[in-house]
Amino acid sequence: MLALLLVITSVVTIRRMGTDILPEIDITSVVVVFSYNGMSPDDMEKRVVSGFERFMTTTVNDIERIESQSLFGMGVIRVFFQPGAKIEAALAQISVIAQSSIRSMPPGMTPPIIMRYSASNVPVLQAALGSDTLSEQQIFDLGNVVIRTGLVTVQGAQIPNPTGGKQRLVMIDLDPVRLRSYGLSANDVVEAIGIQNLNLPGGTAKLGEREYPIRLNSSPASLAEFGELPIRTVDGGLIQLRDVAEVRDGFSPQTSLANVDGRRGVIQTIRKVGNASTLDIVERVRAGFDRILATAPPELKVDLLGDQSVFVRAAVHGVVVEGLIAGGLIGLLILFALGSWRSTVIVLVSIPLSVLTSIIVLDACGQTLNLMTLGGLALVVGILVDDATVEIENFHRNLGLARAAGEPTNVLAPIILRGAAQIALPSLVSTLCICIVFIPVLFIAEPVRSLFVPMSLAVVAAIVTSYLLSRTLVPTLVQYLLQAEAQHHRQRGPIAAIHGFGEAGFLRLQGGFSAALDWLLHRRWLPTVGYLLFIASAILLAGSLGRDLFPAVDSGQFRLHVRLPPGTRIETTELRAEQVARFIRTQIPASEIERIITIIGMPSSPINLAQGDPTMVSAADSEVQVNLTPGHHAPTADYISRLRPLLAEAFPDVLFFLKPADIPSQVLSFGVPAPLAIQVTGPTGNQAANLVLARRIREELSKVPGAVDVRLQQVLGVPEFRVDVDRVTAADQGLSQRDVANSVLTSLASSSQTSPGFWLDPVRGIQYSVAAQQPQYRVASLDAVRDLPVSRGENQARLADLASIRRGTTSANITHMNAASTYDVLAGADGTDLGSVASAAREIVARVTTDLPRGTTVTIRGLADSMDKSFTGLAWGVLFAILLIYLVLVINFQSWIDPLIILAALPAALGGIVWILHATGTTVSVPALMGAILGLGVATANSILVVSFANDQVRAGASPATAALRAAVTRLRPVLMTASAMIVGMLPMALALSEGGEQNAPLGRTVIGALIAATVSTLLIVPIIYSLLGGRKRHQIHEASP
Repeated sequence: MLALLLVITSVVTIRRMGTDILPEIDITSVVVVFSYNGMSPDDMEKRVVSGFERFMTTTVNDIERIESQSLFGMGVIRVFFQPGAKIEAALAQISVIAQSSIRSMPPGMTPPIIMRYSASNVPVLQAALGSDTLSEQQIFDLGNVVIRTGLVTVQGAQIPNPTGGKQRLVMIDLDPVRLRSYGLSANDVVEAIGIQNLNLPGGTAKLGEREYPIRLNSSPASLAEFGELPIRTVDGGLIQLRDVAEVRDGFSPQTSLANVDGRRGVIQTIRKVGNASTLDIVERVRAGFDRILATAPPELKVDLLGDQSVFVRAAVHGVVVEGLIAGGLIGLLILFALGSWRSTVIVLVSIPLSVLTSIIVLDACGQTLNLMTLGGLALVVGILVDDATVEIENFHRNLGLARAAGEPTNVLAPIILRGAAQIALPSLVSTLCICIVFIPVLFIAEPVRSLFVPMSLAVVAAIVTSYLLSRTLVPTLVQYLLQAEAQHHRQRGPIAAIHGFGEAGFLRLQGGFSAALDWLLHRRWLPTVGYLLFIASAILLAGSLGRDLFPAVDSGQFRLHVRLPPGTRIETTELRAEQVARFIRTQIPASEIERIITIIGMPSSPINLAQGDPTMVSAADSEVQVNLTPGHHAPTADYISRLRPLLAEAFPDVLFFLKPADIPSQVLSFGVPAPLAIQVTGPTGNQAANLVLARRIREELSKVPGAVDVRLQQVLGVPEFRVDVDRVTAADQGLSQRDVANSVLTSLASSSQTSPGFWLDPVRGIQYSVAAQQPQYRVASLDAVRDLPVSRGENQARLADLASIRRGTTSANITHMNAASTYDVLAGADGTDLGSVASAAREIVARVTTDLPRGTTVTIRGLADSMDKSFTGLAWGVLFAILLIYLVLVINFQSWIDPLIILAALPAALGGIVWILHATGTTVSVPALMGAILGLGVATANSILVVSFANDQVRAGASPATAALRAAVTRLRPVLMTASAMIVGMLPMALALSEGGEQNAPLGRTVIGALIAATVSTLLIVPIIYSLLGGRKRHQIHEASP
């Protein structure tokens, strides 16, 4: 009944559990985005961002670090908090301080966008919006108003603003010539619009017995009426808006463009939130689009791209198939090893029950079905066989002994209880040891810990369940299913024939093994030397293994960043990005390209900037996203390696670098735009020296073999014009610095920031911004800038009459770490492992930082830093786990010597791991180390069985050498069966045959390597060591005897 209840509960649980590629990463930050149209990065840093950073340090609690980036017109501040901090309280504190800090910022500054952001918030789907007849304004409007609103109810989805397109607004194009002829400036027009275009109600009037609402025509009813708005009376004549400007249904100057296969369009990105299921989100979004498009204009075309659910579904399906294949192979192995289909059924029944129970536990802990948890369950299939197999094998052994002793076998209960009692405690200790080895997961640094804690939870829950089932359900099934076999010793049929053939072979193997081990026990030096040589070779070989935080996963797409020389305008950037896209098409077969998307310029929306990557910092930046045909393309890494030199040769003035495209890479690189980041941080006074140091590091790092995409994160040398106003001259003409600043800002960056206005479209019922500025095509020369009109009242002048204009340079982005200025050297690795590049980077940093300016620090961040912290944490965790295992064994065996004998198999297991990683060309990664940890636990479990049996023989009066020989020979079958079952179960995972299988392949390979070496060590080295040290145990036993 309990087993049936588990099945029913698990089915209900699986149906409602979320499915995703990775578990939720428990790293949450708060993002604050200030926007001020036209403000330079330098002013944004000094006048907005720096002040707000200082405000937060005195008001907001539990801050771990503050990162910021000041861009043209925007400032992004990311606040990371200490583990356990209450994000809701932090949001409230930041919101309060943001409101009060605005008073110290430039006039016209609006409250910032404040939002919570997690590493798990990644794009899962993109919708390309286009049309043959609709304008870009209309397409953007449909995306922003109709589609975003229609999808906002999708649970777990986050819908940012559309990318690309033209954001609709009422554009008032000022004519500078007409303005000068009437003695007006841009400010005069803006003030008049603000007076004439109001959003004020009229109230109500009670007339007689009724109350009437009073509605005024405070705002023009149509765009045509805007042209009739009065500006000023000049020489007795009324100047209207149409006399000095053109009013049109227009769009704001584009700072972001999106092209799909070379055609202009609008990209609507859908992101997942927290631990929401990617599959559920995409399914609901697709259904939402069907509903929305049924009411949208038929001219609108929507193409869904970048569907991550395809990869997630294929990856999850692959893991499940791997688990089923492993279960099938293990079933066949057990069937032919035991020669009984009934025994095989008993063994195999415990596997799904243990897995289903683990799923119930995962759901209770708030976890999802993902590659990590499913990978853990696929991994544990081989281990789950161990408990039931040992139980069944021990029953058959006791049944044979009972027959040999002439005991009745018609009643199985005494035999079952005797066999269960013999292995209950050793199996419990083995189970505890396997569970203990997962303690190192708690020592891993975030974000990697959030990935492997669910996997460890899945494994531990399944192993504990398997132990309980082997003590309860398995003996019960033996009682009911094996009664007939116990009465009829001889089996018939093909399975029995194969079993008989295998049994004869095993008996020959057992006899040969017994003779060989007996021979070695008399020549202990020989296996000891071989064992030490194997360990020494592994130690020497370990230094040549590469190191990566996580294996690369081929998601069938790559993202190429294209950066033109600083100051390049967005139109030129678009042309060059499309040239790059066409060049890529010449290098990849057309049948393998599904779609190429180009995103040009920095995000125009503060929300998109907060959620996007920090590399799109100016109009000179673009991204070419190549989506390959699912299931029909060569390895993505091969294309990337081939394109790097070709692109550099074809476009020598362009900087190219790759950005993470798959979900695991995006999650693990949260907050850092490259796998390796060397950050030079220091006070403002050290900026010049720090820049020299950063450039030197970049130069040295670019010479390291395998280091690619080496660059500075900060874009320097952006050309600018600096306008130096002569305040005395301006005052002589009745003008002030404010008049000049407002006139220039309105003419070049519109009035939307300092004098925001709005107009309600009476037909659509949507409110649009009203902005006045000079059209960009009218300000196409430096002379046009000099001729900008400046006026106040009757006083008027040209900008050139009041100021001098000179050339200068600035930065496109200015970054801070904890309010200190930073320069970041970024790099990746290609053709080598990340660990080698990181090691070279550390040597470079040590060499060039012998004499740092006071207050300057150099740190390594990114995946390289997470890798080092994770590896260090795992190393300490493994040592702690081994200590706990030793103490548990000491308590169980009541001996300090026996645990050391058991643990003697662990160095061999480590050696096997090193050799298999070297043989398969696999780097050391966190998944590989997780497999190593599990391999150590299984190696310990097998050794426990051998030493426990040897101790029983010593108690019976045998010598240590004889006891060791009998234990190894007797336990040869269960040790080989469990090891073989696990190795066979790991093969599908180790071969990485499924989509996304690269992620867990190192885990399977290390387990196989550990088991092969540990099995040999358990059967040869442990008995030899026992024969050497077991004499003390015999002495203790005889001393304790009465």
